[in-house]
Amino acid sequence: MSNEANHEQMYSKSPRTALPTGDEAPDFSLRSTPDQWVTLSEFRGQSVILAFYPADWSPVCGDQMALYNEILPEFQKLGAALVGISVDGTWCHAAFAKDRKLHFPLLADFEPKGAVARSYGVYRDKDGVSERALFVIDADGIIHWSHVSPVGVNPGAASILSALEELQTKKESAAVS
Repeated sequence: MSNEANHEQMYSKSPRTALPTGDEAPDFSLRSTPDQWVTLSEFRGQSVILAFYPADWSPVCGDQMALYNEILPEFQKLGAALVGISVDGTWCHAAFAKDRKLHFPLLADFEPKGAVARSYGVYRDKDGVSERALFVIDADGIIHWSHVSPVGVNPGAASILSALEELQTKKESAAVS
């Protein structure tokens, strides 16, 4: 098998089976540091952005996380917390976050490898990493919006901001009613 064919097979597009909008977001607890855990249900009452990404230190992942770090205040103004999730370990995350000066938690879906990504339907079995997938979870723990981007493409933040603005409008409308 040629190197090109081998590369194509190894990094082939896997089926996009991400959990759909309207489903309850599976709860999880993952390490954010070697001695600290973050649990999704701790965020009940506010929106949460789950940013699954393949790996620390890859060029696209680095750019994506740096972008989200830069616009983190916008996410916060819209009432949302942000967490990054990959199969890397906590020590790798710590070095990556320090190097990139990230101000949001990176969670280690390390052991069992990819268990949380699998529960969201975004684990790439052939590659051993998660898809580049985004989920906006509402204050009640329901998936409001999701997107799976090709692994080599930075999905940006515009759609996340639109989903959060939609949630805020929905919340304001409910408060008026």
